[in-house]
Amino acid sequence: GLGFNIVGGTDQQYVSNDSSIYVSRIKKDGAAYLDGRLQEGDKILAVNGRDLKDLRHKDAVELFRNAGCDVSLKIQRRLQPQNGPVGHRGDGESGGLPLAAILVPGLALAAAAVWILLRYRQRM
Repeated sequence: GLGFNIVGGTDQQYVSNDSSIYVSRIKKDGAAYLDGRLQEGDKILAVNGRDLKDLRHKDAVELFRNAGCDVSLKIQRRLQPQNGPVGHRGDGESGGLPLAAILVPGLALAAAAVWILLRYRQRM
């Protein structure tokens, strides 16, 4: 096999209102794992030029099974974490608040405090 599992399809939507096919798991030491480019959570748009839009899950599985030895995948990287079996982003980010969301207000508060302190000292 190609070394990965898929979820999705018109009959088994993985993401609500989206019948796309997604990579749910990459098998360790499988072809996809050894290649290193495919990631869990990627949306697969086409296999060997064949569009996967509006396919049932089992029909998508058949396309992968009959893809041959040289397989070309057109994918879209997942931009945000999804609920479901995909457990991590895989891009090194932990999520949460961006650093700027914490630093900018903190720096503004510190600048205001320094300005107030300097004004207070001038009056003495």
